[in-house]
Amino acid sequence: MDIKVSALGLVVGFMVGMTGMGGGALMTPALILLGIARPSLAVGTDLVWNALTKSVGSVVHIRQHTVDNRIVKRLAMGSIPGALAGLGLLAILRRASVQHEDKVVVGVLGVALVCVALALYARAVVGRYLKLPTQEQVSRGPWWLTSLVGLVVGFLVSITSVGSGTLIIACLAFLYPAMPLKKLVGSDIFHALFLVGVSAIGHAGLGTINYKLLVGLLVGSVPGVWIGSKLSARFPEKILRPILATTLLYLGLRLL
Repeated sequence: MDIKVSALGLVVGFMVGMTGMGGGALMTPALILLGIARPSLAVGTDLVWNALTKSVGSVVHIRQHTVDNRIVKRLAMGSIPGALAGLGLLAILRRASVQHEDKVVVGVLGVALVCVALALYARAVVGRYLKLPTQEQVSRGPWWLTSLVGLVVGFLVSITSVGSGTLIIACLAFLYPAMPLKKLVGSDIFHALFLVGVSAIGHAGLGTINYKLLVGLLVGSVPGVWIGSKLSARFPEKILRPILATTLLYLGLRLL
């Protein structure tokens, strides 16, 4: 087993435990930039890794009753078709050549990382001044806006493995301003389990999953998540989020 792979899993797992996000956004570009896996394999392997971690988080949130099934259904109505469309595009590109497929993956991944970084910056700035209503029923816009968000993010996730957490949370916080954050997070994680699950199955069909690499990442990420979760209470979010956003912005620009 490659110690470098497990070390990467440890670092990314630690960041996930500390911030609650950034798994796919950090893992996939790191695998590519470090030369551990080519782009398509990095995405497919990360999606399986992501699905395993989301399954654990989903169980916790279901037991805590912090999942809003209405939001999950609205997101899934758009995200599942979006993910299938992304997988279809990858299959078409694969027929042309693997190089075309990888080139598109890298380009879309770079753009997605920059968008995630900007979303984190915006959340950090707006969150200081935004006063939310007190009634949970308040929402902005018709239900199909949530599905539209799911459609766009689903497409991005199937191609890049990025966006199932940060981008959706940023959009949900705007669309449902009075919904408690813990319910938004729980709904996002439960929905992401379906989204990354469908995307992972699609990548398995495309043959873009490296199972040996997956095991190596899990060996490091499991203790990393545990350690990060234990230490997260000692580090304020207002410090961690900008650091994560800056890291993602740097990785995105490196890929573009």
